[in-house]
Amino acid sequence: MGFYLNSQTAYTLFRTEAKQPYFVDKSQMLEELFPFVDAGNKHICLTRPRRFGKTIMANMIVAFFSKACDAKELFDGFLISETEEYERYMNHYNVVHISFHDVPRNCRSYEQYIDRIETRLLEDIQREFPDVVFDKEDALWDVFMMLYVKQPDIQFIFVLDEWDFIFHQEFVTERDKREYLAFLRGLLKDRPYVCLAYMTGILPIQKYSSGSELNMFMEYTMAKSRMFSEYFGFSDAEVDMLYERYGRLQGNPFCVTRDDLRKWYDGYATPTGVRLYNPRSVVLALSNNSIDNYWTSSGPYDEIFYYIRNNIDSVC
Repeated sequence: MGFYLNSQTAYTLFRTEAKQPYFVDKSQMLEELFPFVDAGNKHICLTRPRRFGKTIMANMIVAFFSKACDAKELFDGFLISETEEYERYMNHYNVVHISFHDVPRNCRSYEQYIDRIETRLLEDIQREFPDVVFDKEDALWDVFMMLYVKQPDIQFIFVLDEWDFIFHQEFVTERDKREYLAFLRGLLKDRPYVCLAYMTGILPIQKYSSGSELNMFMEYTMAKSRMFSEYFGFSDAEVDMLYERYGRLQGNPFCVTRDDLRKWYDGYATPTGVRLYNPRSVVLALSNNSIDNYWTSSGPYDEIFYYIRNNIDSVC
């Protein structure tokens, strides 16, 4: 098992999440990714505020596509299993999964941060493809290109979670930010080994990159993009289902009413006008049997305000 390449970590985390009492099946999103995988060399970025399920969805995508483990028993109980091409895509791909919010202990520099990622990924490649000879000083994209030249049928799905995490770290300078954008461009842009690059972030790409570094990405925001919008956040019907489950699990006293959930957490809308609830808030309110400001406690207020001002057209 690799650390980033064909790792079982995402499968383990998603399987645990799926066993939680207030889990909602959003696996139909995978079917929308199938055409991107078939086309190849596709890059998509989904930006959402914190606690809207980005990491859970990233883990689901990795667990489904990665050849690291057999996830059939897990996904057979999900909606995606009802699709015609379900088994053709499941666990057939080499997947590189990087959570950029993981920082080395006592990290004080961008070099220390990015070297850890590069070193571990190179070690994964060497372990997975022992016949490919490369120098550890080679750039990651050069090593991936060596693999492609040797075996042109080998392609990779890249799942990059919270790619913009480092822009909020004190140890990162403006020069570091430029180098990081160049790193992502070198790894992903116009590379034949990229089958699909799926990336998540908090703020729009243009917030950090005004040039051509990441212009290969199609970006989908919560308020302005119809595609994928229903998979991040809970609909009225989904909250009804969860509230019914809450009634069975909680017992008396019921400290949360269905109207409480609507008043407190129904503050978002898709471009099609569908109302969305913040999933973290709903789950914690039902789990804790208590209404509270769960979302605003999950990140800095300035970050939340920026996202609302720039991305959400309708907020209560």
